Amino acid sequence: MTIINFLSRIIFDEGAVRRLPEEVKRLGIARPLIITDKGVLKIAERCAALVGNNITIFDGTTFNPTEDAVVAGLQAYREKDCDGIISVGGGSAIDLAKAVGVMATHPGELWDYTVKSGGVDCMGSTVPTIAVPTAAGTGAEVGRAASVVFNNGTKAALVGLNLLPKTVICDPELTYSLPPRFTAATGIDALSHGIETYVSTGYNPPAEAIALDCVKRCARWLPKVMEEPGNGRARGEMMMAALEGGMALQKGLGAIHAATHPLGALGHHHGELNGILLAPVIRMNRQYVEEKYKALELAIGLPPGETLDIWCAGLLEAFDMPKTLREIGVDDALLPGIAEASAKEHLNLTNPKPLDAGEFERIFEDANRA
Repeated sequence: MTIINFLSRIIFDEGAVRRLPEEVKRLGIARPLIITDKGVLKIAERCAALVGNNITIFDGTTFNPTEDAVVAGLQAYREKDCDGIISVGGGSAIDLAKAVGVMATHPGELWDYTVKSGGVDCMGSTVPTIAVPTAAGTGAEVGRAASVVFNNGTKAALVGLNLLPKTVICDPELTYSLPPRFTAATGIDALSHGIETYVSTGYNPPAEAIALDCVKRCARWLPKVMEEPGNGRARGEMMMAALEGGMALQKGLGAIHAATHPLGALGHHHGELNGILLAPVIRMNRQYVEEKYKALELAIGLPPGETLDIWCAGLLEAFDMPKTLREIGVDDALLPGIAEASAKEHLNLTNPKPLDAGEFERIFEDANRA
């Protein structure tokens, strides 16, 4: 059975953040909690100034959202008797806001609502939320999932339509101050969403078409953003690519994200992990989806002899991004256990062929040869 949903209200424009006050009013939010991180605190404060009084800012978002951060955010929400959430930041802040919204409206523990615990069907409506992304990468602003690193060391996802923000405000101007390293990593994240959802086994032709357009945009505009950080057209196109990548996620992901869940629990940046694994996973999957990879190569406009995996590896070189798992400090001794965990991830089920632990180990070996 195929279920197709595109539900968020999206305001997309240069300067769109100025529409925030009317969206807060439209949703009936009187005492919002702004969830952000210290790196974009000035943008969050700008948003607070736009909205006015009775605003609480929580800037305790961690590099990867943690169970402890959810508890702290929930405490701030309850202490100030908040009635809505505005997330300002990248995917971590947006995911954290989703998780806080769940716990503000649901009994029990956060783990009860993860895919691993079978809690997807237990999730009802949450508090009204607005997402204001400040990076062009995760697509979390239109994604129905939130990933959290739990105190037991597991990174697990909450998934449900009720996690979708009611309003998304995409303002490319907010991405201008992102450092080059994170511009590259978030852009590669968007690209990985496009590639992986395009070849996933899910049947969702609209999402597949969106995924293809996401890849084409990333191929054209990510290098331009890296060359010209102040290029407004390029910033806008990459924010749209990230949005498309998030919209395509409902088709299903694959081995890249199945592996970056347990790897991400170690504290590494999601976009950098995706970049390192892109080429090795493409090489592993090629025998199962040769024609789809050829379609992507044609859409990108690769010259004869340059394959998708070679092109992806070249982007890491061009953007001075990490190229191996060892380079970012992943201990080789951990990889067999991570391979076992990757094979068990639900995201592996929509890989062109679900992989076993041995195949994931071969991917990690490949990822350390770059």
